[in-house]
Amino acid sequence: MAQDQNHGQFLPFAGGAGRPARHQKQYPLHIGLFAITFATCMLAGTAWSGEKDYLNILTWHEGLTYAILILTCLSAHEFGHYFAAKFHKVDATLPFYIPFPIIPAIVPISFGTMGAVIKMRSPIPSRKALFDIGAAGPIAGFVVCLSFLIYGLMALPAFEHIYTIHPEYLTANITTIPKYGLLFGDNIMYSVMSSIFANPNGWLPPMNEIYHYPFLNVGWFGLFVTSLNMLPIGQLDGGHITYAMFGKLHARIARVAWWIILVIGSSALLEMLYITLDTNWAGSFVQIIKDMIFPTLSWLKGNVPFVFQGWFGWLVWAFITKVFIKLDHPPVVQNDKLDRRRMAIGWVALFILLSSFSLNGLYFAG
Repeated sequence: MAQDQNHGQFLPFAGGAGRPARHQKQYPLHIGLFAITFATCMLAGTAWSGEKDYLNILTWHEGLTYAILILTCLSAHEFGHYFAAKFHKVDATLPFYIPFPIIPAIVPISFGTMGAVIKMRSPIPSRKALFDIGAAGPIAGFVVCLSFLIYGLMALPAFEHIYTIHPEYLTANITTIPKYGLLFGDNIMYSVMSSIFANPNGWLPPMNEIYHYPFLNVGWFGLFVTSLNMLPIGQLDGGHITYAMFGKLHARIARVAWWIILVIGSSALLEMLYITLDTNWAGSFVQIIKDMIFPTLSWLKGNVPFVFQGWFGWLVWAFITKVFIKLDHPPVVQNDKLDRRRMAIGWVALFILLSSFSLNGLYFAG
């Protein structure tokens, strides 16, 4: 994600204002954050591998592949922004990587990082420059993640490999993997790639097992994060792209997108309500409420179950984008329209959003 120095606002472009101020290099900080993030990603990768003793640093080598893959995806995204900014002579920092360690009992599940950010320290002068900088990151990251996903699918091992991760399955003579625990949600791109590239001599794991396979894990997670960042809202990358493409129309697009994720996220509350009411409340006030609405919920559950499958995280993301990121995009001074080539790339970027979007995100099944 790219941010500027003025709390995310693009400063007016002042031609002829003199030589830009020199900024102190922060190489030790960049390197230090990268090293810490690499370590937290190794820790996360070790945990995803199924290693029970993942807090023991002597086991972290099992997360090495995962750490390399996820930081390669992340770096491709951030350096896409960086080099596009340099091309347009916009002063930008190197990426600041953000570590996110696993903390048992507090943060038991982590991908090892919360991403990275670069800061724009000079104005972005035009919609064309805004588009190039905004689109270069997610497209570069998407290409790398998709490459990892395809490789992971083509190199799938045989079914017996799952026994090295879950030896208890072998002990219990389990040949059909139970679908419970943490599941990665569905998206169009993963489904299509799986149908095309999955090794016919291998075994495609269910969505509650793919995180044990580093290339599948990082490939899916890269698509998922891309969809979060490509929403056409405010100063997310998707907001940069849609503002550059459609100008003032972006305000309406942002609000439509925001209401969509709000509704999807709110549908998770329906599932919570259904589970709460689906017990014996006889003799209590809750029973009165249950008698009023539970028949409708049951009908929806049986006939249109997808309305219960929204990811609660979309509700959280709706709150974050509304309160902190904001829905509107600040203007740029040179309000130039994009050429046909950039508009075509923009539509490709929006296709990436739709094909990577996961209605149910990450969720637990019992």
